[in-house]
Amino acid sequence: MTRNQVRSVTDAVGSIDKPDAEDEAPESKKKTRKGGKRGKKGPLGRLALFYRQIIAELRKVVWPTRNQLTTYTTVVIAFVVVMIGLVTVIDFGFARVVKYVFG
Repeated sequence: MTRNQVRSVTDAVGSIDKPDAEDEAPESKKKTRKGGKRGKKGPLGRLALFYRQIIAELRKVVWPTRNQLTTYTTVVIAFVVVMIGLVTVIDFGFARVVKYVFG
């Protein structure tokens, strides 16, 4: 396939990748940057930024109310109890089958 055919295939599929953008950039603008904003700060600055970002994300969380939390906990505990009962019944059933088959 030629380069033009590859471009037409990716355009037909709806690719958002722009392979031409890198080809058209002059050589002087192709310098790789090291670090960016994070590279200019020391380890303590990066650690402080990390914790600020954690706090910012935790503020976005929609925390459940006490009633919701109680309901969710009850549902989970009930589900676990039902599953334990189911596995216990199946285990006793397999134990009887094995005892019957092997004596």
